[in-house]
Amino acid sequence: MKSVLLLLGILWSCISITYSQPKATIIPGACPVVIDSSVKTRCGYLVVPENRKKNNGKTIQLPFIIVESPNPDKKKDPLLFTAGGPGSSSLGWARGAAKSMIIKERDCIAFEQRGAWFAKPNLNTTDLDSAMKLAYRKNLNKDSMMLEGVKRYKKNLEAKGIDLTGYNTDETVADIHDLLSCLNIDSVNLFGVSYSGGLMLAVLQHDPARIRSLILDSPLPAFIHIDEDEPANFNEALSVLFSNCERDSVDKIRYSNLREKFQRYFTGISDKVFTLPYLEKGTKDTINIQYTKNDLLDIIQNYLSGSLTEAPFVITELINGNHYAYMKKLLDDLFAHGRGPSGMRMSVYCADQAAYNSLATINSISAAYPYMKGYHINDVYKAICDCWTYKPINATTKQPFYSNKPALLADGEMDPACRPVYIDLIHHYLPNSSRLLFKDRGHGVGGRDFQYFMLQFLNHPFEKVVSDNSNIISY
Repeated sequence: MKSVLLLLGILWSCISITYSQPKATIIPGACPVVIDSSVKTRCGYLVVPENRKKNNGKTIQLPFIIVESPNPDKKKDPLLFTAGGPGSSSLGWARGAAKSMIIKERDCIAFEQRGAWFAKPNLNTTDLDSAMKLAYRKNLNKDSMMLEGVKRYKKNLEAKGIDLTGYNTDETVADIHDLLSCLNIDSVNLFGVSYSGGLMLAVLQHDPARIRSLILDSPLPAFIHIDEDEPANFNEALSVLFSNCERDSVDKIRYSNLREKFQRYFTGISDKVFTLPYLEKGTKDTINIQYTKNDLLDIIQNYLSGSLTEAPFVITELINGNHYAYMKKLLDDLFAHGRGPSGMRMSVYCADQAAYNSLATINSISAAYPYMKGYHINDVYKAICDCWTYKPINATTKQPFYSNKPALLADGEMDPACRPVYIDLIHHYLPNSSRLLFKDRGHGVGGRDFQYFMLQFLNHPFEKVVSDNSNIISY
């Protein structure tokens, strides 16, 4: 009851705030995810315009969870988190925040971005999953079926009255502004991972007054053209992996010259179509499914983003033609969970990237990396955006900017998506920032060891963080 009354009080304080039309408000609500009952939480929905550029009165509801610190002398500047993706759900983070070291000194807020899973509405349908499952079952052209699924996806969402042009970084920046205003927060620390690292930079750019500090894990700055960069990022991560294998492995027969073996093999199978027998769960008849090097590269990318220690062995297995076990797992995941980007991911990447990318640069990639010819390392690309409905974000959001706000920047040495050079670029524009490079780690360093540095930074944001761990380099 106290939480409801408190949120009602916030609602009344919020009604007078105008960021754009119509006014933002907060309504109380139950927490969409279960948090440890021993921890005090407040939950609600931020009600904001679906599209601030259209005066049509349509609103959406974005849930948030405030995990309150039990410390009576807690700091007055909470930590606000929102997930990456774009389009990933943020609210599950609150479970970990409730058990973290951070909660001992300040509140933690998980905020669900518009279009994500618990938002009302969300931009999730099964259209793309269904199209890709059919493509594999019937051995149809995967790229064509991807676009067919995207068209159905878009049609389904628009039939529900959803304005897809309202789902982009600029609108989410305004959402965070409204949330902080409605909660009467004058000083906040922003925490973002991957895409939301760049989102938090955009919040700082457009709403700097209340931002105390930023914590950015494997960030993708808005000024980066990821479609132009990501093939090189993937190649650099592989190069680090291959160099480590060359240096550290005792199995010289398997792992020597792995870079050359990899590039030679994948360049050589550019036009090859493989076939394997597969029995889909819940069916009785085995079917022959066709696959290509693109599926094998997806497998490698998945290992680089997850089980890094297994990646070298898996690469050698694929090079040696031992595809079955790994393709079976890929197909099992496809038929169980689907495959392809979410609606929010498509909306954001199209609005943030498609209009600003250089096609000449993208088309030149295969000359530098022939083994990646025809492979879409980012699952949202121009052909998809040509089928979607979006409006580009403001040009100013795509521009780098300078700030003296303190920041903690971290990345993994083998991040295949957002290379450590990105935290170096951000440091150039945010000179009061500390950097951490996690060796033998990929995208999204996270974990208990990162929390230690977060706590050190939050307590003394203008001091350089110090690491005594040889596998975590501070600079």
